[in-house]
Amino acid sequence: MIEHIHPGDLKDWVAKAQAHGRPLVLDVREPSELQQASLKPDAAYDLVHIPMGVIPPRLNELDPARPVACLCHHGGRSMRVAQFLEYQGFKHVANISGGINAWSLQVDTSVPRY
Repeated sequence: MIEHIHPGDLKDWVAKAQAHGRPLVLDVREPSELQQASLKPDAAYDLVHIPMGVIPPRLNELDPARPVACLCHHGGRSMRVAQFLEYQGFKHVANISGGINAWSLQVDTSVPRY
């Protein structure tokens, strides 16, 4: 089952997820969106960008045993990717509800909204 986490709860999710390996935040937005707004790197998790449309051919770059939290603009695309990953056998998948837009409102107001 896909866990839904609010941006403000990501640190708690990362702390729990570490029991299953180093957590990964998977940003599935397009490169142009990354130029507008991005998360800052964090020592507690790895941040990887693979646009939603190329997840299937690049699936081998992801470890199905590793905890993955998916991120997009508002949470819709990341939810679809999370569902796809779960279907592919990923065990610890979460969706960051509200995406980078909610991150900007709830966690880091220096991240531009678009």
